[in-house]
Amino acid sequence: MAESTMGGMANLTFTLESGRTVGVTTFGDSAAERLVVFCHSAPGSSMFDPEPTVSSTRNVHIVALDRPGYGSSEPLPPGTWPSITRYADDIAEYLRVVTKEEIELGITRPRTVGIAGWSAGGRVALAFAARYPDLVDRVALIATPAPNEKVRWIDPPLQAESDRLATLPPDAAIAQLTAMVQPQALAVLAAEDDDAVPLDLIGDTQVDADVLRLPGARDRLARMLRDAYRQGAHGVAADILSYTAHPWGFALGDVAAKTLIVSGRGDPIAGSAHAAWYQKALPDARVEMFPGAGHLVVIPAWERVLSHLAPGTLRQ
Repeated sequence: MAESTMGGMANLTFTLESGRTVGVTTFGDSAAERLVVFCHSAPGSSMFDPEPTVSSTRNVHIVALDRPGYGSSEPLPPGTWPSITRYADDIAEYLRVVTKEEIELGITRPRTVGIAGWSAGGRVALAFAARYPDLVDRVALIATPAPNEKVRWIDPPLQAESDRLATLPPDAAIAQLTAMVQPQALAVLAAEDDDAVPLDLIGDTQVDADVLRLPGARDRLARMLRDAYRQGAHGVAADILSYTAHPWGFALGDVAAKTLIVSGRGDPIAGSAHAAWYQKALPDARVEMFPGAGHLVVIPAWERVLSHLAPGTLRQ
């Protein structure tokens, strides 16, 4: 573990056994017993705390990792297909190493964690819960679209393009999609200030107008997008391919953890139909809909998310 040397927003950098470096951001109380993992959106980065005032009211240690190509994380090595399960494995490796280091220092935490995923990050949270059931006891799925073949949400021409890219070698597929989405990165990085950052890349600003009026919400989202695109559009291109070009690589039926599904009533991307599909597909899940919110529901719902993932940790 090391302090970040890449000039990014992550608190730390962590080197995997493979040699690839990932950016890690931590929130809350580092000495708290309860550990919560947060998986960011696409585009997104680990430095986004949905609601800092809420995070600070709970006795929890919150950890987030930049996925490859975002923030302070290196891209995947050449010739590697992006995959949701690979991202989940990165989290597991980080937790194993940190747990070992803490035990050597005399620090002990409960073996299981709570994990949340917002939007594309929800798939990573589910993959982690499915692949490492001994490490997870609670999951929060926030505004995460269902598989497109189950609940249609991707425009047919875009899905056709993903299908075409899936037939290419990984480097070619990532390079071509990176070129297609690079204008998004340029628009974010060219913004003169946070108010000028195009937040419609992660939500409908009209639907989420009330959310964006919450203190600090717009600034936090803008800073997250700047960090997400700091290396260009490579990260978001890899993310998109991980869930549109190939099967997800895990079975939802293997997610034994108690799961809370959160959705904004006005979400045009992952609304009630998606939430209902996940509720049927997951063994132990309930749905809670939030009025007055769309895809940015993670902000007003964060208190409810933490109460689910870390019950009994509210500071007195």
